[in-house]
Amino acid sequence: MTRPSRAEAAAWLLFSAGGMVSALLVPVLLLLFGVLFPLGVLAPPAHAEFAALLRHPLVQIVLLGLCVLALLHWAHRFRYTLFDGLQLSRLRAPITALCYVGVIAGSVWAGYVLFGR
Repeated sequence: MTRPSRAEAAAWLLFSAGGMVSALLVPVLLLLFGVLFPLGVLAPPAHAEFAALLRHPLVQIVLLGLCVLALLHWAHRFRYTLFDGLQLSRLRAPITALCYVGVIAGSVWAGYVLFGR
């Protein structure tokens, strides 16, 4: 029996953190911005107030953390779906590289969108 590497343990930790954050925050954000504000159940914030809120550094950090952790969760889940579900474990190195390059690219893009303006 092989012992899992430290990197594998860190990957599982980030997978679970991404799943937890996504499960808690994404449904609330979808409910607010996809249902309650458009239907008029709740009064949406004024554009100026909302823009000021999105420019606050703490809000930007939280949103970036949500994006990065959700992408890490996706990469780990997709990687193991390809390995175990589609039996592509012979392509372990390129699949792993592509998944985590996608995480890096998505994280850089999210950082640019949040902090670059």
